[in-house]
Amino acid sequence: MIRYVVAAGTLIVLFATVCLAANVNGRWEGTISGPNGDFQLVFNFHADGNKLTGTVETPNGDNPISDGKVDGDHISFKTHFNDSDINHEGTVSGDTIDLKIEGPWGESDVTLKRAAEKKSQ
Repeated sequence: MIRYVVAAGTLIVLFATVCLAANVNGRWEGTISGPNGDFQLVFNFHADGNKLTGTVETPNGDNPISDGKVDGDHISFKTHFNDSDINHEGTVSGDTIDLKIEGPWGESDVTLKRAAEKKSQ
């Protein structure tokens, strides 16, 4: 009997965790300041449970997301540029993500806004 209670409790906690996860799926846009001026980044996220995948569109091309995680309203992931890891951590609030990006240049903050999906031509 105790096993059933523990199993049911575990399932309820897992269900609640999945239901409370922020909806990050889709296209997000933001502008970041760099040494050569401002430039736009576009993040294409896909969450499957607590796993986050997708790409980042940059002026230098698309970069895949690795080690992505969703934990409630918190997201974290990495991208790579040249030989460097770039770490991303953010908090999702509705249609906004406050994102901290840390790379070889130091830290940058950017606010992402949910954007309409890009139409294929």
